[in-house]
Amino acid sequence: MGHTPGWLPDAGVRAGLADGLTSAAATMTTAALADITRRYPWFSELDAANRASVTLVVRAGVDGFIDWFREGGARVGQQSIFAGAPRELTRSLSLQQTVDLIRATVETVEEQILTQLAETDRPVLTTAVLHYSREIAFDAAEVYARAAEARGAWDARLEALVMDAVARGDADDGVSSRASTLGWGDPQGLCVIIGDPPAQDAAVGRLRIAAGRLGLEVLAAIQGPRLVVLLGGDFADDVDASARVAHLVDHFGDGPVVVGPLVDDLGQAVVSARAALAGRRAAPAWPDAPRPVLARSLLPERALAGDGHARRELAQGIFAPLAAYGGDLVGTLEAFWACGTSIEATARRLFIHANTVRYRLGRIEELTGYAPGDPRDAYVLRLAGTLFRLLN
Repeated sequence: MGHTPGWLPDAGVRAGLADGLTSAAATMTTAALADITRRYPWFSELDAANRASVTLVVRAGVDGFIDWFREGGARVGQQSIFAGAPRELTRSLSLQQTVDLIRATVETVEEQILTQLAETDRPVLTTAVLHYSREIAFDAAEVYARAAEARGAWDARLEALVMDAVARGDADDGVSSRASTLGWGDPQGLCVIIGDPPAQDAAVGRLRIAAGRLGLEVLAAIQGPRLVVLLGGDFADDVDASARVAHLVDHFGDGPVVVGPLVDDLGQAVVSARAALAGRRAAPAWPDAPRPVLARSLLPERALAGDGHARRELAQGIFAPLAAYGGDLVGTLEAFWACGTSIEATARRLFIHANTVRYRLGRIEELTGYAPGDPRDAYVLRLAGTLFRLLN
């Protein structure tokens, strides 16, 4: 039973007072529930099942005080007042609402003591209420700590399932619902980022915090040798998304961090995930790639690694518009490379003015987004031209 505090009366006196409290227990419970209803609108908004659960907790609090007092300040079996309530109650009530519940119950019991019991008994019982309120406050903290721990483990499993579905292309309405449960809203755009997992698990948590500070939504999961991140926000374009990811790369492990293309919703996330995964596999072939790097910037490496989507994008998305435009752009491009990217030499070879060469090269960059004079861009255009001829 443990040591009885010195301020408590002896067992015989406690038993008599406890019997008096027992006869008033139902009245105390009713009064506490009436006070809760009056002071806290959220109670009336609960469904019938949860209101009944709250009633159980209030009655357990009153009975628990009586037993605690009768036993000299020792909780019988250390039974929590929340033990009889369904586990779902902690999901329906916030910690603040539970504090409100405890406060109203304790204040009601104290008021009943001051009005219903003999004046000579009030001081010791009032002191007892103060000590007991500390006990149930610790109870509440323990219950919610356990619930938070269990919820965290469940959320981690649910998040892993969502990310696995995104990576496999199974992001249906059910996945969207699970993501919503995890706090995923309806961002303007989203992209998938693939990188190495961090050395410390806590780094993923820090990534979430950093993304939140940037006003971004994030879901993340470590899938074997890679960290997969779903990032949502008001991105202007792929370049803007990559710029924001640059603030998060320190939370990934060493190695390339590849940003998939922007898509509109979770149903299209597989497009971003597929490109990011292919880019992550091919990234080592470009040692000087920036970090992060757009999956689109890795089109040549992805194509050489066997990515059919990258091959078609190079041939049809980049080179086909150039070939269809005409105006000797393709011939000028080939001559420009054959002349070592010298504009003057290209002009002599084609018997045209140098400014005409410059105009055509500028037009090529406008159509494709790649500058023929830049070594990396030239590499992309060369491979795009080769694939265009092979696939047509």
